[in-house]
Amino acid sequence: MTGAARALAQAAAAAAAAAEPGINVRMIRCDEANADDLCGADAMLIVCPEMLGSAAGMMKDFFDRAYYPALGRLSGQPYALIVSAGSDGEGAVRQIERIASGWRLRAVAPARIVCTHAQTPEAILADKRLPESALEGARELGATLAGGLALGLW
Repeated sequence: MTGAARALAQAAAAAAAAAEPGINVRMIRCDEANADDLCGADAMLIVCPEMLGSAAGMMKDFFDRAYYPALGRLSGQPYALIVSAGSDGEGAVRQIERIASGWRLRAVAPARIVCTHAQTPEAILADKRLPESALEGARELGATLAGGLALGLW
């Protein structure tokens, strides 16, 4: 809604594609993705905003739509997680990690939380400009995920 998660996802996807040109990188919005997209991937990086202490509603809707059709088809698939949050991010991380656990996904890096410190209604609704360090962290994670695939680590 405010651009933070999108900027993080774009940074990670660009870095993954640049790091390993042979890796097919696809960035799909959660409202356009489905279980077949997950099951057809060799790995996934979930990038999600936290809203009201949990995963954003659109992301939760995606998990609701994809969970049972993908159940039993993702076991062992590598994944990583980035959450953009106004103050905490832990609620969304716990929620998504529980879903990933149910799918038997394999975390290949600790979840990253990018905190925007937005606390007023105006700051929460404003377009986000993330610091370069946050984008660099997303780039590192994208490149790491792609590099691990290219090397056969996961």
